[in-house]
Amino acid sequence: MQSRFDAISPLDFRFYGGDKELYAALHPYLSEDATIKYKARVEGALAQAMAKAGLIPASAADAIVQAAATVEAEAVAEEETRTRHDIRALVNVIQSTVPDDAKRFVHLGATSYDIVDTANALRYRECVEKVVVPRLARAVAQIIALAEGEADTPQIGRTHGRHAEPITFGFAMAEYVARLGERTLRVGEAARALVGKLSGAVGAYNALGLLTDDPRDLEARFLRSLKLKAAPVSTQIVPPEGWTDLAHALITSLGVMANLADDMRHLQRSEISEIAEAFAAEQVGSSTMPHKRNPVSFENVKSLWKAMAPRIITTYMDQISEHQRDLTNSASQRFLGEILASVAYCAGRLSGSLEGVRVDRERLRANLASARGGIVAEPLYILLAKYGHPDAHEAVRRLTLEAERRGRSVLEIATLDDQLKAFLAKLTEAERLVLDHPDEYRGLSATVARDVSAQWRQKLMGVTPE
Repeated sequence: MQSRFDAISPLDFRFYGGDKELYAALHPYLSEDATIKYKARVEGALAQAMAKAGLIPASAADAIVQAAATVEAEAVAEEETRTRHDIRALVNVIQSTVPDDAKRFVHLGATSYDIVDTANALRYRECVEKVVVPRLARAVAQIIALAEGEADTPQIGRTHGRHAEPITFGFAMAEYVARLGERTLRVGEAARALVGKLSGAVGAYNALGLLTDDPRDLEARFLRSLKLKAAPVSTQIVPPEGWTDLAHALITSLGVMANLADDMRHLQRSEISEIAEAFAAEQVGSSTMPHKRNPVSFENVKSLWKAMAPRIITTYMDQISEHQRDLTNSASQRFLGEILASVAYCAGRLSGSLEGVRVDRERLRANLASARGGIVAEPLYILLAKYGHPDAHEAVRRLTLEAERRGRSVLEIATLDDQLKAFLAKLTEAERLVLDHPDEYRGLSATVARDVSAQWRQKLMGVTPE
């Protein structure tokens, strides 16, 4: 590929490929060049493990490691056009550059997926640790900043798209602090749980059993050098649930980001206008409407989630492999890297969007004030029940209908109801203030916003960039 404009996938030419920093960060793990180099690295680790176990000469292992470190993806690809087998092509390229007395030790005792699955576990784990989790953590840090900064900013809560009860904008953000924080940790856990193997063509250590009396010890030695654990039992491939767990953690992380992005998009509706996405000086919102300022970044995150979410079905389908292995997961599993790239991209896009968000506190107050006449209904019903009303919910429900019909507040209608006056007379001064100022009926919104933010700032301290 001469440039990103030669790419077929929009991920490459429009999204992460258009972000030079992210492209450079992901290339060492997710590119085809990286895929081949990780496989070569694993071949080198295999040779070292066999040398340390006394199965091959140390000089041969050193030669294989050196050759593996200099493997070029182009050479392997060219050799694969002849072999039509990716791992045999890699082995041939390594063998072509080692001394004759070391050639027979390259890939000795291994099957292709001892190399492929181990290399994938290694590169995906390192990609998650070095790129994906830090970018998710940065996004959480931006949400924490909003949650803390707006912990006391009043907002009308909404359920089913309708005004519900007062909260604060910081409280609304705290939900996403906790959800995305938890998913960030889960992505890291899923990556660290990935396993490798060195158990041969059917997983029973047949070939290695001809070379050593303790094949599993050799497998453990080999994987330990790569900071991986062995699958407790494997076939020609590792158990597929590890890949499924990683894909699930990634896609649900993307789902949380999409949910937040969708909420932020709705809050920018003309009739709501409680926040505004940053808009560059020369940015254009529409090719025909010069006045448009669209929430494109938030919409982009949701749209990429829609593209990636269905791919979880592919990982579920990859759980099925006939007997000790078939090739039905060979092509489909290669797309897991695109999910990693999408999550990394969306985390960065979301983080940048949140950093530039403008919160319109006056508009938040105005929207809350517009709901003031109705939101008193819940505290009124609760207090009436508290002081003995036998059917407070129904009584207040009827009051709301009357209030709507007469164009007055629920509390005004309530104070005119002779049956309710005796109950209202029992209210304490503080309870009366709640009814008089229902816009301040915000429960523990501010406290929760601060507490959740503090908890997740601490939990993510190890992965959140300074």
